[in-house]
Amino acid sequence: MLTRSGDDLFSIAVSSAREAQALAQHLRDTGEWLEVIPGIDTVVVRFDAASWGADRVSAAIEEAVISSPCSLPESGELLEIPVVYGGDAGPDFDALCQATGLAPGELIALHSSGDYTVDMIGFTPGFAFVGGLDERFRVPRRDEPRQRVEAGSIGIADGRTGLYAMASPGGWNIIGRTSYKLFDPVAANPFALQAGMRVRFTAINAHEFES
Repeated sequence: MLTRSGDDLFSIAVSSAREAQALAQHLRDTGEWLEVIPGIDTVVVRFDAASWGADRVSAAIEEAVISSPCSLPESGELLEIPVVYGGDAGPDFDALCQATGLAPGELIALHSSGDYTVDMIGFTPGFAFVGGLDERFRVPRRDEPRQRVEAGSIGIADGRTGLYAMASPGGWNIIGRTSYKLFDPVAANPFALQAGMRVRFTAINAHEFES
């Protein structure tokens, strides 16, 4: 579904994050748009309203939707992300165990048992939304967001894992923290995670985290 969202914006509803990423890349490849922003189930297109009429934009986007691949090819890269669960690194870990009915070991095993895909990057620079979690992780965000969540924190909300590349306010349920450097300002690609990447979480202990 195509919706006019502003003077120079159209929003396209899609069925999945993978489809959103594929369509966004397809639209970017045309070089016709000022900005293309994929979300979980939408793609927003910003166009030059001084040069393009709405009817022309609508027709061009509809043609792109028809010719776009349904999803991006799966990345061959699998990034293993070490996580220390619970304790000071995971202040909401015990509450999440209670909410899901899982024992601590069961929660860790369940969260670190699969390979997942980064659905999108957003909210703050480098913040990664990772989908595909077990339905038992479909829990709401905290009623009261924290004013500061440390960089590297691993959160759970609405059936997704959220990875904080940078310290920021946030309302996700924090179950642990990774020692992996998610943001490196001097690197060619400052943020370690990009939409479409495959990730796996591996449990480590506090000593391994500190070292």
